Amino acid sequence: MITDECINCGACEPECPNTAIYEGGMEWTWAGGTSLTEVQLDDGDTQDATVLQEPVSDEFYYIVSGKCTECTGFHEEPQCAAVCPVDCCIPDPDHEESEGELMAKKEQMHV
Repeated sequence: MITDECINCGACEPECPNTAIYEGGMEWTWAGGTSLTEVQLDDGDTQDATVLQEPVSDEFYYIVSGKCTECTGFHEEPQCAAVCPVDCCIPDPDHEESEGELMAKKEQMHV
């Protein structure tokens, strides 16, 4: 997650291999940066992955937790945290996932 200490520098956005980071106020899609064409939602329904989604934050850069793999399968550590000049890219305590879960998510998004 990105905390409200974010200075909106944008250094994190291009580093994300899943395109899970967006500028505040920007809509996002599940398909962006992935090979997803359809996504299963938490309620069990499926949705076209190109449907625009509401921004998670209107003020700061944000991470879509459903697309974030903490760079598992791509890099040794989360690249957003590695490049953040104010250390505001931190693990989200509301979305903790095991390395196996993160790898499965990566493989699903990048077929």
